[in-house]
Amino acid sequence: MLLQLYSYTFLKNVMFMATKKFQALQQEVHQVLCNSPQPGPATFVAYCLYILPIFGSYCEGFSHLIVSAFHRFLKTAATTGDSLEAKIIAVRLFLDIVEGSIDHDERIAVKILEVFDIKLTDIEKVASQSKAKNDRRFHNVKAFLEQYIFGFIESESYMTAVNLLEHFSIRQSGESFLVKMIEKKQFRAAEKWATFMGKPMLSMLVQEYVDRNKLKNAYLIVKKNNLQQEFPDVHHKYKESALKKLAEKACWDVAEAKANGDRQLVDYLVYLAMEAGYLEKVDELCNRYSLEGFPKAQEDIIWVDELNGLGKATCHIEGSKVVGLDCEWKPNYVKGSKPNKVSIMQIASDKKVFILDLIKLYNDVPDVLDNCLTHILRSPRILKLGYNFHCDVKQLAQSYGDLECFKCYNMLLDIQSMFEDPRGGLSGLAEKILGAGLNKTRRNSNWEQRPLSQNQLEYAALDAAVLIQIFYRVFDHSHAADALDGHNKIEWKSYIVSHMDNPRKSRKESRLRKEPEPEVKDNEA
Repeated sequence: MLLQLYSYTFLKNVMFMATKKFQALQQEVHQVLCNSPQPGPATFVAYCLYILPIFGSYCEGFSHLIVSAFHRFLKTAATTGDSLEAKIIAVRLFLDIVEGSIDHDERIAVKILEVFDIKLTDIEKVASQSKAKNDRRFHNVKAFLEQYIFGFIESESYMTAVNLLEHFSIRQSGESFLVKMIEKKQFRAAEKWATFMGKPMLSMLVQEYVDRNKLKNAYLIVKKNNLQQEFPDVHHKYKESALKKLAEKACWDVAEAKANGDRQLVDYLVYLAMEAGYLEKVDELCNRYSLEGFPKAQEDIIWVDELNGLGKATCHIEGSKVVGLDCEWKPNYVKGSKPNKVSIMQIASDKKVFILDLIKLYNDVPDVLDNCLTHILRSPRILKLGYNFHCDVKQLAQSYGDLECFKCYNMLLDIQSMFEDPRGGLSGLAEKILGAGLNKTRRNSNWEQRPLSQNQLEYAALDAAVLIQIFYRVFDHSHAADALDGHNKIEWKSYIVSHMDNPRKSRKESRLRKEPEPEVKDNEA
């Protein structure tokens, strides 16, 4: 460690001394130019650059020194008096560099163009004189330069290529060139090129950055070029990415300060705390910002295993417009054997999560359980959210075959069906929409043990509650539009399904089914 520190300090001092030495030498050259060397400062510099290659390995350093001193001189001098003659010499020098008869670094070639302000017309003028001498190299100057620039693209010297394309206002390269630079991590060159090409290319660059999860790069481009209207979500995605990194380090106070009271960012921070198991932080944030819709530690995760609790849960759920559904059962690792009975069913509103102990309730009060779940699952007034819930319903029906409640349902929105790419399951979808996946380490635990551990309860509650968060995020902010096949807005109502085939109708159930379905208004969702 001490050796590394010593090496770093030594190199820092060397760089400092080198910089000071360069600045001192630059001042000496600048003074020479101020003394009006003959035939003139600009011509003097042009001729110096012509002969510097004879110094071999020292050529590049001397060239940068002289060009930088000349650039500094031009900032203070009103006119050099020999600019026209110097430009002709500089053009010939540039062409000789391009042709290969003068050995200069590519960066010096670009600096010569910049410092002598050489345009395409200047090169064409000098080249026309070469044509008179039967020099066929420059019959088409633009094509000749494009071929020269293409060589830099082929050798992946992207910044040099971009500087030359911009200097000569050549706009032939397009999106594929931009993508190449990004793939090679030449971000400065890509951003310079996109800025030169204009708004459509800048928009392509931002989208490439977003697709590659380089949200900071995307955010800076959007901010610098006033593209907020075209990319309204980039700012929040970048901020969410920063919050996630802080949450991974458990820097909750810093993350909260970064959120700066923004409701959407605070919601996201609460979700990160839930996913990480910091339920005390969830409580703290929910109380401080008066948030609803997140299950808190002991307060909002309610275990239901007896008659009174089931009645209270049913009353609360029937007063909700949207609920999330999920269930868990103990995994069976014996090949060919039947799956175990579903152990618990989670029903989440935007305020609480009820975890129903199906095994105990079925043994103690099967008729009441059947009646309560029938009212919930068949109600046309409650939008039920699930993820691949058809599989869960099938498992529930097999586990409790003599209950009618799992044979029919109404107003079910399977979140999975709204997205074409199901990879990663619910955790993958949460990662895509909310920016953080779910901790699935408790998925294959023993769900028949009683009591369930706190970690199991939190896992089960989050699986149901996250469905509501995904639904609200997609519906309110359209963050998931890029996950769909080109749609800008998710028409979620078209994905609502019902399964009411051949139910055994009781009078009460018949009345329930005859009630008119209310329109789910957008501002209620």
